[in-house]
Amino acid sequence: MRSGAKVAVIGGVFAVVVGGVGYGAYNILDGLGDSGVGGGSDAETTSQEVRTGPVTKQETAETSKKFLAAWAKGDAEVAAQLTNNDGDARPALTGYSDTAHVTKAVITPGPAVGSKVPYTVKATVSYKGKTKPWSYASELTVVRGLTTGNALVDWKPSVIHPDLGKGESLETGEASTASIEAVDRNGQVLTKEKYPSLGGILDELRKKYGEKAGGTVGVETWINSANADGADKTLLTLVKGKPGKVQTTLDAKIQAAAERGVKKFEKSSVAAVEPSTGAIRAIANNPSTGFETARSGAVAPGSTMKIITAAMIIQNGLGNANSPVECPSTVPWEGVTFHNLDDFSMTDSPTLKRAFARSCNTAFIKPVLPLGDKRGTALGNEAAQYFGIGRNWQTGIATVDGKVPASEGAETAASYIGQGKVQMNPLNMASVTATAVHGQFLQPYIVPRDLDNRTFATANPLPGGVSAQLKQMLQYTATAQEGTATQAMARVGGTKGAKTGSSEIDGHATSDSWFTGFSNNLAAAALVQSGGHGGDAAGPVVAEVLLAGP
Repeated sequence: MRSGAKVAVIGGVFAVVVGGVGYGAYNILDGLGDSGVGGGSDAETTSQEVRTGPVTKQETAETSKKFLAAWAKGDAEVAAQLTNNDGDARPALTGYSDTAHVTKAVITPGPAVGSKVPYTVKATVSYKGKTKPWSYASELTVVRGLTTGNALVDWKPSVIHPDLGKGESLETGEASTASIEAVDRNGQVLTKEKYPSLGGILDELRKKYGEKAGGTVGVETWINSANADGADKTLLTLVKGKPGKVQTTLDAKIQAAAERGVKKFEKSSVAAVEPSTGAIRAIANNPSTGFETARSGAVAPGSTMKIITAAMIIQNGLGNANSPVECPSTVPWEGVTFHNLDDFSMTDSPTLKRAFARSCNTAFIKPVLPLGDKRGTALGNEAAQYFGIGRNWQTGIATVDGKVPASEGAETAASYIGQGKVQMNPLNMASVTATAVHGQFLQPYIVPRDLDNRTFATANPLPGGVSAQLKQMLQYTATAQEGTATQAMARVGGTKGAKTGSSEIDGHATSDSWFTGFSNNLAAAALVQSGGHGGDAAGPVVAEVLLAGP
């Protein structure tokens, strides 16, 4: 306990007053159910035997009670000793008062669910005479100590705040970056409250462009990023700084549709770009906090990759949209047999366009055999030279470039159908579709180039006729009765096209669902992890976005 503290129990609230500052916690057993512990006293064990097995209901109640009470009192030493990682817990708990400047905390636990105990925190943050209330909810888990056998709180930074991750810390003070008011292309203000998926992007724009936009700093509570190049996350504003206006390429209407779209499925993400300019119109993720797959993911894109494979086939003289192809149920490649979905085949003299619409894997592997020594590099060259993949995009925010590395053996055949070592995210694939229909790669961007004089990535225009054939294939896939994207795109009007995909990912029981499409002057791509077939999950997400477009 801190030196000079006065302790009192008043009306069931345990409070500690330190230098005029109060920490308090409601009776910790309230809400935890009948623990078998009466009068708030701790049960003691006389056995020296190390306990094993899952923690009991009583242990969960007792340990969470002691921990939450110590934390609420500001006694970091005692609270840390009640966790399974004293070394990490102690500085984090100490920082709650010393660096986050929390001067009062009332913690109210809810009913335990097994060994998990949820709770709400009602705190007061004070800094240089400025004070503001701060409320949030989190949870802890009680586990069995590996060496002592004691019941202990399983330490994670999220015990202190649900958004706090490994290596991160809380701090209150004058913000290190100036405030911004981000607006969409029509001047509509964008906030993370209205558009939750933009939280990380807005924080990053603030860090990069706040000062350039003429903003001033305020007083805030924030999470210090564990990454030196990452953006801090503001949790509470005590005093607002003067915001500088940052114009983005986002479209509030399309962004709202993207937010709705990703809510349809867990672990889903979507991005939309304008083919004629490269402007990013929307980007969204579910969950809306944490890792942002839409711009930072790097996973196999499945059959959506056939857009680039088709361009490679056409440009290398191996076929065209209306040339005949073979689509057997399987095809061998250097000792490995590749299959179509459910081993289907097309025996009615299919064309490349129809094989694209049915997503026939074998039809996109067999034609490439004549390339000989170029087979392992042709796809990567096509992706980089004409679709801008891996060209170090400078979008205005951190994004991960797609990757189509050189390959050999069976990995070469796998890459043609979006497997192997090919890696993409929805922003990459939205750009691929935009390039296919526009005929020229235009690097995606979210703020104007002249804001910081960035150098945009460039690529060669698609040779004459290639874009027209790709667009024809995409349109057929989204409108023909046999097209795998037709059902998902049924509600979308205008000139439209699409491609479905599914990819096998290690550790996923169900394949990832991919879908990319366009309508008029908007292209979008979505990924639903473990979502199954492309048209079933990712398709409705893309359709929702395209319906909000021009």
